[in-house]
Amino acid sequence: MACYDAAAYVEEAITSVLRQTWTHTEIIVVDDGSRDASPEIVKRLAEMHPDRIRLKHLKHSGPYPARNLGLRHARGDFIAFLDADDWWREDCLEKLLATLQDEAADLSYCGWQNVGEHILSPEPYVPPAYEKEDPAAAFLKSCPWPIHAALIRRTVLDAVEGFSERLFSSMDYDLWLRILAHTANMVRVPEVMAYYRWHGDGQISATRWKQVLDALQIRRDFVAQHPDMVKHLSSESLYTLIDGQLLNEAYRTYWSRDLVNAQKLFREAFVQHVWHARDLKYVLPALLPPKIFRGLVSLASNSRGSE
Repeated sequence: MACYDAAAYVEEAITSVLRQTWTHTEIIVVDDGSRDASPEIVKRLAEMHPDRIRLKHLKHSGPYPARNLGLRHARGDFIAFLDADDWWREDCLEKLLATLQDEAADLSYCGWQNVGEHILSPEPYVPPAYEKEDPAAAFLKSCPWPIHAALIRRTVLDAVEGFSERLFSSMDYDLWLRILAHTANMVRVPEVMAYYRWHGDGQISATRWKQVLDALQIRRDFVAQHPDMVKHLSSESLYTLIDGQLLNEAYRTYWSRDLVNAQKLFREAFVQHVWHARDLKYVLPALLPPKIFRGLVSLASNSRGSE
């Protein structure tokens, strides 16, 4: 568990682990240089449960260095990640572990639900059984699950050398793609057992343009490094799954009037030549200064509204 300024939530997150029906767990919390009371809260809980909780400290570096530090101290044969503001259903680890062992898999995953403020897709969601479909195409389409909706064998994480730390906003996604390249031996638990908290624009997920560009680079790297895994996909399919998603996200943010992200994404689509002639009426205005771009969009909206 990476923890940074999570005093409002970290006790609830840790308690959700302590209450798991599978009790043979160690909880390694890496405080990433918190400025609030998070370290004191975790220290208090660790003193109450010295056989279950260990607290490590790191100068503020971000969640991926923190998770890698936690991995270096982990002693278990199976690893799960839980952010300090999320939580699990009480039987989450037991069911993930039982299914993984019953199926002799390397990774098990489950469904999840977004909760809190500014929620995107608040409905409970159970992902498809990727292992029964085309996992490479599915993983290239989108990140398959959030960080806390999976249980992984330690040997697999060691083989892929943990988290990369190069593209800050999409390193969960990067990990799943690198694991897929190492092993497709995964199994689904078709239940919602993980809960992902949304609580404002400060989350990485709110910086949509950066997340889109980082994910784009990760997809391109996967295809370049593992051509055999995508050789069954047509060039048109690969374009749709990779470069085409940049323009799709630009349009999605534009029509939702998230103009800061839309402008950045249209600009990047122009620079990377990911556009067609029909897109220019949206792409070219995005090259103007932000104030003028917003003004043009407002004029266009008012014009359509008066028709």
